Amino acid sequence: MLAETLRAMLERGPGQYIEFLPEPGAESLAEALVALANADGGTILIGLHPDGSVSDALPEGVEALLVRAQSLCRPPVPAGWRTLELAGGEAVAVTVSRSQQAHALSDGRVLVRSGARNRVLSPGEALQLEMARGGASFEEEPVSGATLADLDAAVIAEYAAKRAERAPRGERLAPEELLIEAGAIGRDGVPTVAGMLLFGQRPQRFVEQSSLIFVRFSGTDPRGPGGMPGYGRREELAGPLARVIEAAWRILWEEMRHEAVIPGLAREERHEYPPFAVREALVNAVCHRDYSVKGLRVEIRMFDDRLEVISPGGLPGHITLDNIVDEHYSRNPRIVRGLYYWGYIEELGLGIDRMIEEMLRDGHPAPEFVSKPHSFTVILRNARERPMGTWPGNLNPRQLQALRYLQEHKRITNREYRELCPDVSAETIRLDLVSLVEQGILLRIGDKKGTYYILK
Repeated sequence: MLAETLRAMLERGPGQYIEFLPEPGAESLAEALVALANADGGTILIGLHPDGSVSDALPEGVEALLVRAQSLCRPPVPAGWRTLELAGGEAVAVTVSRSQQAHALSDGRVLVRSGARNRVLSPGEALQLEMARGGASFEEEPVSGATLADLDAAVIAEYAAKRAERAPRGERLAPEELLIEAGAIGRDGVPTVAGMLLFGQRPQRFVEQSSLIFVRFSGTDPRGPGGMPGYGRREELAGPLARVIEAAWRILWEEMRHEAVIPGLAREERHEYPPFAVREALVNAVCHRDYSVKGLRVEIRMFDDRLEVISPGGLPGHITLDNIVDEHYSRNPRIVRGLYYWGYIEELGLGIDRMIEEMLRDGHPAPEFVSKPHSFTVILRNARERPMGTWPGNLNPRQLQALRYLQEHKRITNREYRELCPDVSAETIRLDLVSLVEQGILLRIGDKKGTYYILK
């Protein structure tokens, strides 16, 4: 199991949860300890290069090195370590858990893991982190009155099967160990908030605010004629978070417009919004909302021109609109990890940048992020210019033949079109060309007998 875990780490390389220190010193080790503890934890591989080769600089007194490094941390960062027996020698794996308090170095610097680097926070960011780490997170609190009987065995079994696909190969946990590892129950067997949200039979009985509201408005304004609510569909979705996400995605897919387009004359499906961008906004809202805020639910508002996903609670920790693309911080790391194993999160710590890329690639404006003290909103707009060479999928075979001719000859006349389709009336040919002009595909040049058409 250890070999499989290490192999997976080497395949991923340095990243949000993995740091390589081939030639460690107390200072560099302290920096890594603080950065990982202030983020979501991770593993420090001492004496090992990212390519898997073992360094000659592994100190003999690893435990003494770790003690010295911890003495440079304020407060000291708890960590465990074990020796790795490798083909080229020995290395050491130091495991660091996400800390409930903010840590700094003895020189006053506060670091946080940001991708594959340890970033020094500004004084303002450090203060935000300290305030966010003021105590145990809400997701880890025990649920008063709940017992193991309130968890759904079928949902737990499904999670276990999904987890086996993403966890290191060979790792097998007994049911109780699985729940403890997921943060779903405490050592006393009482379900936590995270456990109830991930595996509960009726989570909203205990955490009412964990449902999701979907509203489809008619038009671009929440208000209809006379100031009345202008929605045509309203759904409240309940159940464990995986089921909430599944149900919300089904509704979004039903409500999104889909059309067949012909880029380069090959038919393909195009959606109103890039599916990845919509899923990312949905999953992020469910993962990162502040579940301690009562009376507010995740809301999805769909208008004719935009999709708004509203998550209760402001941006977590040190995250701001300026660093949201590059930084990673989980308000609910147990829920995030659970939904990652479930397969709803493609890669931990990544996604916002890809959401932006997908929107721009499809010709949409970049997503808009609106941060308020008690909410965070993602706005996806469906305004899109048709990429060159892309046409609607409602064209008839004659029109497609004309477009192929245009791609080769750059222009076409009414007479040339008739020669392509000799069995069609002149009026049909004229109407075909008028339709292509009205759809913005062709541009009409000239007048009367000198008229010809080009691709717009």
